[in-house]
Amino acid sequence: MNETKNDLLQLPNLERQPFEPRALKSILLSTITIICAVLACVPLFSVLVMLIYRGGSRISLELFTALPPTAFQFDGGGISNAIIGTLFMVGIAALITIPFGVLAAIYLAELGPYSKVATIARFSAKTMSGLPSIIAGVFAYAIMVITMGGYSAWAGGVALAVLMLPTILLTAEETIKMVPKRMKEAAFGMGCTPSQSMTKVVLPMALPGIITGVVLAVARAAGETAPLLFTAIFSEYALEPNDPTASLAVLIYNYSNSTSENQLELAWAASLVLVVLVFILNMVSRWIGSRTRK
Repeated sequence: MNETKNDLLQLPNLERQPFEPRALKSILLSTITIICAVLACVPLFSVLVMLIYRGGSRISLELFTALPPTAFQFDGGGISNAIIGTLFMVGIAALITIPFGVLAAIYLAELGPYSKVATIARFSAKTMSGLPSIIAGVFAYAIMVITMGGYSAWAGGVALAVLMLPTILLTAEETIKMVPKRMKEAAFGMGCTPSQSMTKVVLPMALPGIITGVVLAVARAAGETAPLLFTAIFSEYALEPNDPTASLAVLIYNYSNSTSENQLELAWAASLVLVVLVFILNMVSRWIGSRTRK
């Protein structure tokens, strides 16, 4: 009994000592990580504060209902046509890319993941994901603007679709692959066909990830400028799909170089609206994802 007590008394102290080398190393690395995280957030919050300060003063009902000011208008005006044009062209791109992207992802993840077609498609999508946006504009200009004989919202939508497709395809493929294999086997064990397993089990479980990929693609497309300069240009008039169409990104680009104080204020306000629009899309995607998981 006495030997057991002596052995217990001789055990090393396992409590953390504040000045031992490992504890000091942990504290140092944790401090460096926190400082880096704070520094990484500084540019983000600086941009948000600047947008709210410079663009918030111009937020009004007129901003969302009026057309952009003319060259001889020194006050007033709005960005209504740019908001509608952005939503219209991004909507066109989404209608094109979501069905094609999800169907292609199903093939790459489930039907023929190791086929030559899948290998080529996957490599092409990864290459396109790093494609400069101006190349997408040149491509859409060649196949849409020249063919249709003029700039239009349809051409802008096609250009944005080229940029959105790789993001949706690759994200949807990875999300479908992450669905547990036992869930698919359980569906087959209950007598489901491959198509029923895909529509009733795999896609519902992968939906939050697919929505996240769609939102990321939409957010990128909404802020693109170069493709729209080649396809939709800009217009100070209301939306006409077959004519040059205004967008928030191009409006910001045009007005940020203006010597008119009125147009500079509109550029700041449009920047704030664009950031808020992307933020809302992200919140909606998170809400849909949480509802789907429940």
